[in-house]
Amino acid sequence: MSAADWDSEFSKYRASPEFKQLNSNMDVHEFKKIYWMEWTHRLWGRVIGLTTLVPTIYFIARRQVSFPMARNLLLINLGIVSQGVVGWWMVKSGLKDDLFAKGAHPRVSQYRLATHLALAFSVYSAMLWNGLQILRERHLVLNSQPSRAKAFLERLSSPALRPLRIATAALTILVSITVVSGALVAGLDAGLIYNEFPWMGNGLTPPKSELFSAFYSRQPPPHNDLWWRNLLENPSLVQLDHRILATTTFIAVNALFAYARFSPRISMNITKGTKMALTGVLGVAYLQVTLGLTTLLYLVPTSIAAAHQAGALVLLSSMVVLGSTVWKTPRLTRLVRAEWVSMRGRQGQVHRQMRVSKTMT
Repeated sequence: MSAADWDSEFSKYRASPEFKQLNSNMDVHEFKKIYWMEWTHRLWGRVIGLTTLVPTIYFIARRQVSFPMARNLLLINLGIVSQGVVGWWMVKSGLKDDLFAKGAHPRVSQYRLATHLALAFSVYSAMLWNGLQILRERHLVLNSQPSRAKAFLERLSSPALRPLRIATAALTILVSITVVSGALVAGLDAGLIYNEFPWMGNGLTPPKSELFSAFYSRQPPPHNDLWWRNLLENPSLVQLDHRILATTTFIAVNALFAYARFSPRISMNITKGTKMALTGVLGVAYLQVTLGLTTLLYLVPTSIAAAHQAGALVLLSSMVVLGSTVWKTPRLTRLVRAEWVSMRGRQGQVHRQMRVSKTMT
C-alpha cells in the first residue's frame, strides 16, 4: 500500500538465495511483477477454497446431496486444503540453500512441484468426474424415459465395451504419469537443454554416461541410488523420460481411437457421446504434441509453456469425459432400475384399473 511496505517486502526477497544468486540486479519495480503474480495465485487459491467449501456446507446441511456425493465433496475440500499446505511446502524448498542439490541453481524442489501439480490435477479431475455423474443422473433419471435409460445402461453393460473401458482407464493413468513427468521437467528446467526433436545431440538419446552420471548420486560407490537419482534429478534423463512418455501417450491415443472407431464389435456398441469424446481426445492430443514441440524448439517461452501445461489439463479432462461415457456407477444403475420398477408398477396399476372399468361396464 506504500513505498515503505514494498521496501519491507523487497528486503525479505533480497535475503533469499534466488535473489543473491540469480536476480541480484533486480529493482523494486521488477520485484513487483513477480510479487503480484504470486500474490494473485495465492488469493485465487483461497477463493477456490471458499467457493467450494461454502456451497458444500450449505448442500449437506440442507440435505440436498446424497451421502456418497456429500462424502466426495468433503474429500474434494480436503484436497483443496491440502493443496494450500503442499503449495507452501513447495515454496519453502526455494528459501533455504541446504535444500538445493549441490551446485544447483536456487529453485523449488522438483519433487514438491510435481506433488503440487499432481494434487491440483487430482482435485480438478474429481470435481469434473462428480459433476459429469450428477449431469448424467439428472439426464437419465429425470429427463429420459425409464425404458430408454434402461436400454442405455444395458448398452453400456455390453461385454464388448469392457476392453474399451480398461483401455480408457489405462490411458488416463498414462496421461497422468506424463503430466507428472512434465512437472519434473519444469522443476529442473530440463526443457532448456537439447532443444531439438527427435534428436538429443548426436542420437535419439544422450550418451549413457550422461544419462546415468555418478554426479547425481549421494551415496558412496557402488552408488546404490544412481538409477533413481538420475531418473528424477538428472535433467537429461528427465527430459528423455518425458519424451518417451509423451510419444507413448500420443501413439496410445491414436491406437485407442482407431480401435474404438474401426473395430466392428466396439463401434456397434458405443454411443454417440463416446464417439464425440474419442474425437475430442484425438484432437487435443495432436494439439498438445504441437505445443510440446514448440515449447522445446523455442527454448521454453513462458506463454507457450503455460499453454502446454494447460493443454495437459485439457487432455486429462477429455480422458475423464471419455471415461464418463463408457463407465456407469452403481448409484446410477440403482436409480435407473428404481425408475424402471416404478414405471412398471404404474403401468400395472393402470392396466388393473382398465380391467376393472371394463368389467363394471
